[in-house]
Amino acid sequence: MANMSDAIELFLHRLIEASEDNTIEIQRGEVASRFSCAPSQINYVLQTRFVPERGYYVESRRGGGGYIRITKASDSQTELLRLALAHCNQPMEQRQAGHVVTMLLKEGLITERESRLIMAVMDRQALLLELPWRDELRCHLLRAMLGTLITGEEDV
Repeated sequence: MANMSDAIELFLHRLIEASEDNTIEIQRGEVASRFSCAPSQINYVLQTRFVPERGYYVESRRGGGGYIRITKASDSQTELLRLALAHCNQPMEQRQAGHVVTMLLKEGLITERESRLIMAVMDRQALLLELPWRDELRCHLLRAMLGTLITGEEDV
């Protein structure tokens, strides 16, 4: 295993795969205890690896009976595309756009060639604008491409 974050991610993925409804509830402290790490390490894994652009919903409730609920989006093509589309409602960094495209490729919703084309359009070298305009344009372009995948029409 490359590092602690990879081990925690693998553990959580296995729990999700074993669940009946692609949803798990965990206690951050219990997982941290299992891996002998700080609870902030669990937060880091959740914030970087279980994100909407990768097909996950994460919700938490603090307090004594608090929990973290991780849900993997259904494998339905339309739901995954809508999830990705919903994520494109604010300026988007190139890295975030890459996560969305990787998720679509991994789920078989786009081809390798389509993913390379989308990423070429999303690249900061292609979007020769200053921030925040570049991230804003990236969001609009990705939203238009995802909308086309969902509806088969160019205007979304």
